[in-house]
Amino acid sequence: MNERLFIFDTTLRDGEQVPGCQLNTVEKIQVAKQLEQLGVDVIEAGFPISSPGDFNSVIEISKAVTWPTICALTRAVEKDIDVAAESLKYAKHKRIHTGIGTSDSHIKYKFNSTREEIIERAVAAVKYAKKYVEDVEFYAEDAGRTDNDFLAKVIEAVIKAGATVVNIPDTTGYCLPSEYGEKIKYLVENVDNIDKAIISTHCHNDLGMATANTLSGIVNGARQVEVTMNGIGERAGNTSLEEISMILKCHKNLGINTNINTTKIYPTSRMVSSLMNMPVQPNKAIVGRNAFAHSSGIHQDGVLKNVATYEIINPKDVGLDDNSIVLTARSGRAALKYRLGVLGVNINDEKKLDSIYQNFLKLADKKKEINDDDILVLAGADRAEAHSVKLDFLQVTTGMGVRSVASIGLDISGQKFEAASTGNGPVDAAIKALKKIIQKQMVLKEFTIQAISKGSDDIGKVHMQVEHDGNIYYGFGANTDIVTASVEAYIDCINKFR
Repeated sequence: MNERLFIFDTTLRDGEQVPGCQLNTVEKIQVAKQLEQLGVDVIEAGFPISSPGDFNSVIEISKAVTWPTICALTRAVEKDIDVAAESLKYAKHKRIHTGIGTSDSHIKYKFNSTREEIIERAVAAVKYAKKYVEDVEFYAEDAGRTDNDFLAKVIEAVIKAGATVVNIPDTTGYCLPSEYGEKIKYLVENVDNIDKAIISTHCHNDLGMATANTLSGIVNGARQVEVTMNGIGERAGNTSLEEISMILKCHKNLGINTNINTTKIYPTSRMVSSLMNMPVQPNKAIVGRNAFAHSSGIHQDGVLKNVATYEIINPKDVGLDDNSIVLTARSGRAALKYRLGVLGVNINDEKKLDSIYQNFLKLADKKKEINDDDILVLAGADRAEAHSVKLDFLQVTTGMGVRSVASIGLDISGQKFEAASTGNGPVDAAIKALKKIIQKQMVLKEFTIQAISKGSDDIGKVHMQVEHDGNIYYGFGANTDIVTASVEAYIDCINKFR
């Protein structure tokens, strides 16, 4: 057996629904082009009816990407489908992804409907989408908790109506791998026209079983998998693209091939992590910074004798260069540009490269060695240059037994403002001084600090949520000084609601 598995990437739709991970259109195009290089077959570019931004992103991604199919999500609603079709007008290969909930829970509480009416709505949506595009995918939301016999009736009806792909989501991440595999097998064996469509998996990770469920689906007949880079997604996330790709690469006996260029996995992972301000946990399979690290003496001894003793994957297979250039204050622009390229960030604008390089030199003076996360933070810092509110200076006095005092200077659209305040600690004092200048009703809802690695001179990353006028805004800051990083994160929030 040597069969093809289609990779459907939903990083830009399901993945982007994570709070604080929203991208602008330019950033989405960057990710889409990288996914094209990675070799994904289908890019779910957005949910066009949800916002003008999503609609525009689908249009622009359709223009920017050449060979992958561009997919737009809809509900089983004609207006949704109309808008999706319009957003896909420039796509070379287009797909409308429509569907409806099929579990008794969804039918009763979400739709206040009946099984018969759900089948009618599902069929009507597929037929309506078919007027616009040949390639129509149907999703049976909460299929994981849907009775198999009823699910088979729905799937048979939508295939008869013209669906080319049928998506069987474990929407709540509830299924056990054996249950999910049996569900796919049941459809293969009990849907008469199943050979006329591709079965797709879409598994969530609420109980940590998304990858296992997806693999069980593949073994039992699914030939498309819906995944995200780094496994990001709503709640606990989605099935991880890199995990499924490397499982199939390592277990060639399964006889399932993908179009993924695995050497692009690491650069794509870092790009998505950087643009979405979504750190990759150190012990994350395949792309975590500890994935190829060995601290145990027994493991180190084995790896030095023969790498295969403890490593089943060659780091180079996922795009990790174990002989990578180490960047220090003595490194030049060419070395920086090369390393950015390895990490999936291609800088062709010399002015922009010079700006990043100058910031790199400043950081290199503070740190002995610059790591990949530092470089990605520097590459993303230029996004703040367009902000109307910028941090001009920050001075803080703090210590044991003394009241913290902060003086701050802001540049607001070219005008300079200064203020000072005391507070319960340096961050509190700095934010209170900031609020004296920005006189708006703002409430800090969440404040998270993360060190990139272990050094005391390392960059600290701060993620914030600030409420203003009933809305929550997400901000990000990074600096070797954690107080400065905190203020920059708060300013990032302010720039989003000004």
